[in-house]
Amino acid sequence: MAENMSKRTYLILLVSGLFIIAVFFWNTPFMYPVKIFTVILHELGHGLAAVISGGGIERIEISPQIGGVCYTRGGSQILIVSAGYLGSLIAGCAIMLIAARTSFDRILSFSIGLGLITLVIFYIRTGFGIWFGLLMGVALMVVARYASNAINEIVMLFFGFTSALYAVIDIKEDLISRTVPGSDAYALSKIIPLPPVVWGVLWIALAVMCVFITLRIALKAK
Repeated sequence: MAENMSKRTYLILLVSGLFIIAVFFWNTPFMYPVKIFTVILHELGHGLAAVISGGGIERIEISPQIGGVCYTRGGSQILIVSAGYLGSLIAGCAIMLIAARTSFDRILSFSIGLGLITLVIFYIRTGFGIWFGLLMGVALMVVARYASNAINEIVMLFFGFTSALYAVIDIKEDLISRTVPGSDAYALSKIIPLPPVVWGVLWIALAVMCVFITLRIALKAK
């Protein structure tokens, strides 16, 4: 019991520290790689939704302006449009849970690094996206190989937590504060005739709930 409480206290302090770091450095170059990583998760969410619903991925484009596009063919448009923000959110929450609740941190770092390189090989088709994916992928695989499990846990918790946090903030900014024709909410409103802001509110409510539940499970004593 004492060991479990010690681990829980460690995780609470660690996640709190990561939150402070993320907030303090949010608009600095330090957070830029994590934001680009979340954009990749976002576009991958669109792509996986297309594949799951019977379609496919043609290519993924990632821009240095923290933006991206996933070109798909076939599949369910409702599912594809909805899967971007929610996909990156779920991925971030899953990374955080695996890092906090298991001892597979090095395997997780290696798998994500390998996944990024695989995406570059098969789908990412912009110069910036290719270089970012390769460098980030190799960096994570190096961390998995040479850093301790504790360091990998911190890195994965930071990536998972900030990816989930960024997804929530991005939903709010893109779908509520500035609903534009290029947003996912606008696209979904053309399929299901509800105002884009309604989809934004629904998605951000679901996002906040997912982050809350994830943190509660992640910080629960084993």
